[in-house]
Amino acid sequence: MSGSRPSSLTSEASVGRAVDSSNFPVQVQQPTRAPAQEKEDVISTISPSNDPTTYQPGPVPVPNPDPDPNLDTSDINASQDPEANLTRLSSGPAYTVFPPSTRKWIVTMITFAGFISPMTANIYFPVLDAVARDLNVSISKANLTLTTYMIMQAFSPTLYGDFGDAAGRRPAFIISFIVYICANLGLALQKNYAALLVLRMLQSFGSSGSLALCYAVVADVAVSAERGKYMGFVSAGINIGPSLSPVIGGVIGQYLGWHAIFWFCLIYTGVWLVPYVLLVPETCRNVVGNGSTKPQAWWNMTVVDYVKGRKRRRRRRRHPPGSREEEEEEEEAKRQAERTRPKLRFPNPFNTLKVVFNPDLGLLISYGTMVYLVFILICATLGTQFADRYGYNQLETGLCYLPYGIGCTVAAVVQGRILDWNYRRWAKKMGMTIDYKRGDDLSKFPIERARLQPVIPILGIGVVATIGYAWALETTTHVAGPLVLLFVVGLCVTGSFSLVNTLVVDLYPEAPATAVAATNLVRCLCGAGATAFIEAMLQKMGVGWTFTFWPLVLVVFSPIIYLLVTRGPGWRAQRKARFQRERERREQKERSANEESLESSDNSSASVEKTEEGDGEKRMVDGIFVTEAKKGQGLSS
Repeated sequence: MSGSRPSSLTSEASVGRAVDSSNFPVQVQQPTRAPAQEKEDVISTISPSNDPTTYQPGPVPVPNPDPDPNLDTSDINASQDPEANLTRLSSGPAYTVFPPSTRKWIVTMITFAGFISPMTANIYFPVLDAVARDLNVSISKANLTLTTYMIMQAFSPTLYGDFGDAAGRRPAFIISFIVYICANLGLALQKNYAALLVLRMLQSFGSSGSLALCYAVVADVAVSAERGKYMGFVSAGINIGPSLSPVIGGVIGQYLGWHAIFWFCLIYTGVWLVPYVLLVPETCRNVVGNGSTKPQAWWNMTVVDYVKGRKRRRRRRRHPPGSREEEEEEEEAKRQAERTRPKLRFPNPFNTLKVVFNPDLGLLISYGTMVYLVFILICATLGTQFADRYGYNQLETGLCYLPYGIGCTVAAVVQGRILDWNYRRWAKKMGMTIDYKRGDDLSKFPIERARLQPVIPILGIGVVATIGYAWALETTTHVAGPLVLLFVVGLCVTGSFSLVNTLVVDLYPEAPATAVAATNLVRCLCGAGATAFIEAMLQKMGVGWTFTFWPLVLVVFSPIIYLLVTRGPGWRAQRKARFQRERERREQKERSANEESLESSDNSSASVEKTEEGDGEKRMVDGIFVTEAKKGQGLSS
């Protein structure tokens, strides 16, 4: 299922530019190059037409005798503009060798995985009253299980994100969900408040790591020009969780009791884990590159690939290599496998903190956290507000989350297409040809502007809708009013948060799981604090002014978006230069270590021993002892 195949291109991506001096679409014929010239820049001019005329180098270009009748007039105008002909062509390996069908399969599985953590956080919102009643605790103590869940939700991705970037996505996902399944088993059987509190934290530790890993998998398999579409699908799972899970929890709690909620979570995750372990390939670029490198560690292999590998090894043992060349090839393959095997280490959560201290990422994560607080506080209070004001039971309260969930679903479908459209628009404006196979060089591309432009109008509508929702509840209007506004909040506010997350991955391609983990760390800690005092705000200020205050916070800090668009590219270039210097230092240390190892190996292979007779010296050459006679004597072995 992995779809891995070796890449035939090994050179680094390089970019070339050329400007056509005529108004006719032309293409420069490239002379055949020697292998030593493979890393040279490719310089060519791409015609806007689909049928360019090739010409031999000469002073006068040849016009196209058969122009494309379907050529857009905008493309003709672009061909007359010299800037429009500036083109970047890359040479080098494909960004990913996974075929489209495999990428869709991977993203589909990751979308269902992304649903688990937010589902678990919110699934028993409608049954909090029943939980407090059955365990003989107050509503405040029942709400404390939400706060502790979010605290663990903040720290868990810092470990899983760094572990997933180092050891691979597969072991991180598998360990995460095994812990989650065990916690759900305990929650389904527990009957006291202390066990509920501790096991909810363990449940959060198991499920929350998937949040960072889901976005990282998209960065592994999707180029920047297509990333918005795939991010939209993954965001659908993550954003629908807080809205659809209360509906599920309300139905289960109403008819089966609140303990059955945890059985549902256990079954859902177990059903997901079986096909993942069997068939979903490793995508981490530190382990398999663009997918052309076969994983060497068993924990990075699918069960299907592992079984096939064992069969191949058995056949080799039955039919050992007959020639010395085959033996050497097999030994070299073993050494290569040992070199590429990922080295397991304890995850370092401080790598996540390093992300936050980057100026552009720090500002982006901070503003994304403010957006997150608006919709997570609405979700946390929606059940109690509708139950108090409209007298709804658990099932009816859960159904009130549906409009918000539908808005999140529509946002997930539409937002990715908006991001990709705006990316193409800016690429055309910059005269850059999008390379869907190898990915684009973003060093000169305003990715901050391309990603954040759609946020401004969408978030503006969301701010107005949130304020309208607040005062619709304050005045207890007909229930249709706040429900319609909830749909707009899910569409615009939650959708804006997903757009911000896409840019986080774009800005930190070296370790995308760690970058998303940094986002989760900040937003979940702030979310835990906000949910702890939101009830006090509602009592002091009322629902109207409480949910007017939070959208206005977004308006006050909106200049952050302008700062990221104007200063962001410079900060990104500085970070890239710093990473390049660090990479060069690491490579220099590795080269020095390898040279010392080679020198040590040469000295040991050329060790000299005196023979017992003292009439010669015994020297090891290519693993064979050869006796060198003293001067004037013969040579024996």
